[in-house]
Amino acid sequence: MKKQQFILVGGGVLLFCLIYFFGRTIPPKNNSTQPVSQGGSIDVNTILSASKAQLTNQQQAYLSQLESSVVRGDTRNQQATVYRQLANFWKDSAHLLLPYAYYTGQAAELENSEKSLTFAAHFFLESLRQQNDPGLKRWMGTEAKRLFEKALVLNPGNDSLKIGLGSCYLFGNISENPMQGIQMIREVAERDPNNMYAQLTLGMGSMISGQIDKAIERLSIVIKAQPENLEVMVMLAEAYEQKGDNTNAIKWYEASKKLINNADIISEIDKRIKLLKK
Repeated sequence: MKKQQFILVGGGVLLFCLIYFFGRTIPPKNNSTQPVSQGGSIDVNTILSASKAQLTNQQQAYLSQLESSVVRGDTRNQQATVYRQLANFWKDSAHLLLPYAYYTGQAAELENSEKSLTFAAHFFLESLRQQNDPGLKRWMGTEAKRLFEKALVLNPGNDSLKIGLGSCYLFGNISENPMQGIQMIREVAERDPNNMYAQLTLGMGSMISGQIDKAIERLSIVIKAQPENLEVMVMLAEAYEQKGDNTNAIKWYEASKKLINNADIISEIDKRIKLLKK
């Protein structure tokens, strides 16, 4: 796997572990300004409206100025620059990542470079994996799909982009037939068995579909090639735990602790190990 692929795969590892170990014990906060779909569809206007409701009056005034600048921009570059400013506002000042992701994607589409499109697409893809609301997950998957498709127009032979596009179908709930995504990823894995991004994604897909033995097979390939991949260790532990193989589950939970520098997460892992030893 190329270095940049590894970064894209591993970039959300700490967030993954935080959600994995604390998500089962800490209930979500009730926030009436969060855009929640109630299982239905959701669009960007709903997301932006809910996000703006959380801003101060001063922030709303500044945001209105930026939004007006988009309309006045007479070139794609000028509009892309304003979209970047909007994205930075939502990330740095408002600390809300859904509108940040949206405007990052808008800027990337105007810039139409493989690098910017790929970054925006992967940001949506990695974020939707941690998203529970079906409507938001579907919206993020649709956004990621469009960005991956545009990047593939620029570089149709890029296997990482093909895997990313397939992952949108697999994790984004954007199609009645998730096999459509699996087939895209499997085509890469069969042609290049050493593509660990493809093997990992298929392993995650098997976990979601409850095919635990297949998941373990794929994840074992990845951990052999990447022996310090924390995310894979945690998923292997979970897979063996679901299978009822507590010995191997404990083995991989113990291995993951060596790569974690967060005392709270380690404490949660120890609790899980203690339960498995009973």
